Amino acid sequence: MTDTTATPLKIAQDTSFAVLFAISFCHLLNDMMQALLPAIYPILKTDFHLSFAQIGVITAVFQGTASLLQPWVGYASDRRPMPYSLPLGMVSTLAGLLVLGFAGSYAIVLLAAMLVGLGSSVFHPESARVARMASGGRHGFAQSLFQTGGNIGSALGPLSAAFVVALYGQRGVAWYAGAALLGIIILTKVGSWYKHHGLARIRAAHKAMRHEPLPLARILTIIFILALLIFSKYFYLVSISNYFTFYLIQTFHISVPSAQLHLFYFLAAVAVGAFAGGPLGDRFGRKYVIWISILGPLPFTLMLPYANLFWTEILSVVIGAILASAFPAIVVYAQELLPGKLGMISGLFYGFSFGMGAIGAAALGLLADATSITFVYKVCAFLPLMGLLTVFLPELKKHE
Repeated sequence: MTDTTATPLKIAQDTSFAVLFAISFCHLLNDMMQALLPAIYPILKTDFHLSFAQIGVITAVFQGTASLLQPWVGYASDRRPMPYSLPLGMVSTLAGLLVLGFAGSYAIVLLAAMLVGLGSSVFHPESARVARMASGGRHGFAQSLFQTGGNIGSALGPLSAAFVVALYGQRGVAWYAGAALLGIIILTKVGSWYKHHGLARIRAAHKAMRHEPLPLARILTIIFILALLIFSKYFYLVSISNYFTFYLIQTFHISVPSAQLHLFYFLAAVAVGAFAGGPLGDRFGRKYVIWISILGPLPFTLMLPYANLFWTEILSVVIGAILASAFPAIVVYAQELLPGKLGMISGLFYGFSFGMGAIGAAALGLLADATSITFVYKVCAFLPLMGLLTVFLPELKKHE
């Protein structure tokens, strides 16, 4: 039975695994290319004589561009679907990589970061929409599979940089243009499915199931609480993704490739956690997963600044796996809160997560310059306490 002949409920219930794997793989390519930027920070810091604050500004430009535009992209696509915006976003990422590979000044590095951020602002909200279109009602699983692709890509970024960029230097980034071209080809195919089948699926899904209506003030309060939870999650994650290599080099006197390998272990654990979070939310409820994933890492984050190298590696892996399980559950919870605003909600939460990463990178960079990298991790250790706010989230009861 095809999408054009099935009943609305049947359309909503069929899971399109080919599309899910395609969009997840493109998320892998997209985030692998984006992860090159923080992976080469030690090289940029040396070549351009940058401070930690200037490193933070690079991340702020990249993630700030993505965060500010994503909700607007989602809002616009809610009003008028844009199936072929996905490959266009990848074109911007391709341009950013080429500029970064041949940048001769700090200002050009910032321009490259802005182009990569622009690509993200288009890719993430529209891809999250496609994942829900193809989910067949398994929303947590679809969001986790999509998110896992991105997390694997984020893990592969520094791992590949440890070899490619370490061998060829800054210009090695340009070799990743081939990955961007592959992404453009696949996303063009996904855009065609989106146009001819995906829109019918999402409309059928909206008609098939809705939750009990909530007052506007209650909805805004819930979104605010979810935003605070994302704040705690991403402030801690950015402390690892941006400054963990510096912490390891400074504290344990290891080499740059070795530090990047330790960062890969953390990011790989994040990928595993992200994949688990969505299906667990489907089975046990989003709220329980959010509880465990935000508050659960607290004892481990408190121990991390005082651990030796072996236990630092173990603790970072545990923290990454638990924390990462939160985001798919939070995104699906928010999508179910406002099912008619799928693009805007996806863009809002992906954009907000990028924004928190941007603010966190800049703020923690300033704090590291003023104190030390170790002090940064002592402060961030208390961020999981914000998971206690989950108690104020209601269970979204659904009805046919």
